[in-house]
Amino acid sequence: MTPHNEARKGDYAKAILLPGDPLRAQWIAETFLDDATQVNGVRNCLGYTGRWMGKPVSVQATGMGQPSTAIYVHELINIYGAKTLIRAGTCGGLTSDVKVRDLVLGIAASTDNAVNRATFGHYTYAPFADFTLLRTAVDYAENHNIPHHIGGLVSSDTFYADDPSATYGPLARYGVLAVEMEASAIYTLAARFGVRALAICTMSDCLVTGDAISAEDRQTSLHSMAEMALTIAVG
Repeated sequence: MTPHNEARKGDYAKAILLPGDPLRAQWIAETFLDDATQVNGVRNCLGYTGRWMGKPVSVQATGMGQPSTAIYVHELINIYGAKTLIRAGTCGGLTSDVKVRDLVLGIAASTDNAVNRATFGHYTYAPFADFTLLRTAVDYAENHNIPHHIGGLVSSDTFYADDPSATYGPLARYGVLAVEMEASAIYTLAARFGVRALAICTMSDCLVTGDAISAEDRQTSLHSMAEMALTIAVG
């Protein structure tokens, strides 16, 4: 147990999905997992363990933003023994080529967060996905005809940018497809502790076109992403 997690050692599977939203974690567990059991409810960041395709898997909400995510990821790896981390999240598109409900598979995650500067000094560290997980995700998406895009994410600490086109325009020109708030922390900690990680994000809104899905749909309608993330996690 930790200040943020009431689960006991052994309550989590080695493979864990990481949605930001606790209600999405609950929805994934109740909709897709066999024998799902809630293992954490501290601060309402819900965590569950069950089985998918006969194999153990967990889902743990991280909350919004990298500070919250980093706490849960650090503890899941170092206290609960997680080995595979799959972010199952949403993102805002930075290009009109990515349509609402398309999946973005993050090769790497840029960030405006300063946490890595204390570690890397004058270097700009580029946290990245596990290649085997990424390749498996691409194969799955292609085999199931799921619209998807492979490229960079940016994990921002700011949700309401004063001028999104000015803020994210340079990143978009250099191949960053979408903005979200957690992937960089997940990739960095996975690299630090030698585990595997991949961010799979559904585009919930486009900062270019203004297209968007509802908050309720973000919580309870992302079936393709959930099934894909679970299959890759236990594979």
